[in-house]
Amino acid sequence: MLEKRELHIQGKIDNELKIARTNATSNRRVALLALKRKKLYDNQLEKMSGTRMTIEAQAMSIEAANVNLETMKAMERGAEAMKHIHKDLNIDKVDQTMEDIREQMDLANEVSDAISQPQLFGAEMDEDELEAELEELEQEELDKQLLNSGRVPVSLPKLPPQTVASAAARSPTAQPQRNTRPVVEHVDEDDELAELRESMGMAM
Repeated sequence: MLEKRELHIQGKIDNELKIARTNATSNRRVALLALKRKKLYDNQLEKMSGTRMTIEAQAMSIEAANVNLETMKAMERGAEAMKHIHKDLNIDKVDQTMEDIREQMDLANEVSDAISQPQLFGAEMDEDELEAELEELEQEELDKQLLNSGRVPVSLPKLPPQTVASAAARSPTAQPQRNTRPVVEHVDEDDELAELRESMGMAM
């Protein structure tokens, strides 16, 4: 409404200014009256512009107040929600809960470590017994290889390394240790040759 009123007054101002220009040289009295009316219309238009600015400022203030009000209500609702959430919660309970979580995590790690360890479930492992069994298997395999090659295996009693070393040190005729396998093979061949000669009736 104010805008329409301002447009109407602005039209009158323009009309009075036109009359003043038209009569400026021919009729000064009419021209002066027209300028006076224009001045009044200008004052009225200025007041109306101020009034409109005031109304617009009030509208902006009201809008800002509404925004503040809605913001405040939202903050109040948030505060109430937080109060409801924290009603049965305090820092002591939080600390206790975190401590329980740490204890359960430690227990879970211990259980996991225990499960991952290999278990023999009562079967005792004797390392010496296993070594002896392995040596027997090695001897059996060696005997098989000798049999397949046509040679008679010779099994010597096993003595502890310390006993063998002590006996060798005490012997006055101790000689450097030699490989006895070729000698055994040589004796075996001589025995076989002697048996062959006896069976053929040949004298040595």
